[in-house]
Amino acid sequence: MSDLNETHDPALRSWLQSANDDTLGFPVQNLPYCVFRRAGSAEAWRPGTGIGDRILDLAALARMRPFTGDAARALAACEDTGLNTLMALDAACWSALRLALSRALRAGSPLRDRIEPLLVAQKDAEFSVPARIGDYTDFYISLHHATSVGRQFRPDNPLLPNYKWVPIGYHGRASSIGVGQDFHRPVGQTRPAQEGGVPGFGPCARLDYEVEIGVFIGTGNAQGHRIPMDQAEAHIFGITVLNDWSARDLQAWEYQPLGPFLSKNFASTISPWIVTLEALAPFRVPFERGAGEPQPLPYLASAHNSAAGAFDVRLRTELSTAQSRDQGKPAAALAQSNFRDAYWSIGQLVAHHTVNGCNLQPGDLLGTGTLSGPQPDQAGSLLELTQGGKVPITLPWGETRTFLQDGDEVSLSAECVKAGYPRLSFGAAAARVLPALD
Repeated sequence: MSDLNETHDPALRSWLQSANDDTLGFPVQNLPYCVFRRAGSAEAWRPGTGIGDRILDLAALARMRPFTGDAARALAACEDTGLNTLMALDAACWSALRLALSRALRAGSPLRDRIEPLLVAQKDAEFSVPARIGDYTDFYISLHHATSVGRQFRPDNPLLPNYKWVPIGYHGRASSIGVGQDFHRPVGQTRPAQEGGVPGFGPCARLDYEVEIGVFIGTGNAQGHRIPMDQAEAHIFGITVLNDWSARDLQAWEYQPLGPFLSKNFASTISPWIVTLEALAPFRVPFERGAGEPQPLPYLASAHNSAAGAFDVRLRTELSTAQSRDQGKPAAALAQSNFRDAYWSIGQLVAHHTVNGCNLQPGDLLGTGTLSGPQPDQAGSLLELTQGGKVPITLPWGETRTFLQDGDEVSLSAECVKAGYPRLSFGAAAARVLPALD
């Protein structure tokens, strides 16, 4: 799955000059998918692929019928308002379309004159959630995050005994997932001031972000039929950046005995771009467990997963505030981490999710859980950066934060970088906190 091929040649250049600008992160080697329309228009939403500072309108391209075979079949699936029809096809079709698009967008392509009028500037577009998400499952796959947070509540035993044996997850709320969303501060119950007292009720006071990767399911599986590890990645269409916002004070009161509910379901923000696993092939790295760590059970193990089941994806968190924007200050970088440090791989998430016969469907979304690194400045949440709110962080323009305030805007971005290869960008998952509604 996702072996290197001609689409990964680092020497490839596009006839669209902006695609060759490494600062943008949308070279012909990337070709991520989105769903878009011209901003402020009543146009139908339709699939597109990112190239340089433009979007190629795939619905319009499909009407031209430029491809044959599996590539034509895949492109025809883009005559939809979302990516679900394309996602429902198999990996051979996805790969054929990627190859055809790569050839069409390369320097010297005979299709340039037909394709160039179908390009829309990214700055002139607005984006929608790229698929109709039927179900959303959030996991907890960063050992460093689980240990850091667990230590705040259980200093002597931060990790529960099941953590290193089973990918922990819970079902989230698909309806509140958005792209570039602004959302109101959530309201709910909080822990009583005294044991046995009356709970508090009101706006969340400990609002937090969580740096995650979102995994979009492509081909589904029939109910009752598990997906084995050696087939798991063939069911993954691609990955995106995900911010699973958390109301920490609501969470502390409600999470036992059944886990998160209102503390998680009010908003989740994703980047508009989905980067395919095939595009990420040059950035695969071995999936390794440290010395002395328990090895995955057989249904969570495969030779491919051990050799190349992890991905070198750099994650970055930035924060701006109402004050910083008024002063024209750039957003503050809060932390950086890397997806390669996750304790479980995305193939393992799919295999575990279906081992009981659960049927995944095209467009389903799996969140990795907060992706923190081993160092303090690699934390994926304010809960960790501020040690549970005990140590405020000071922003470059003088404000301090323990948790998010109204007007704060968080932007999570991701990229793949290696010497001798074009930079691949995932765009950003950005959203702003609005005051709570009465």
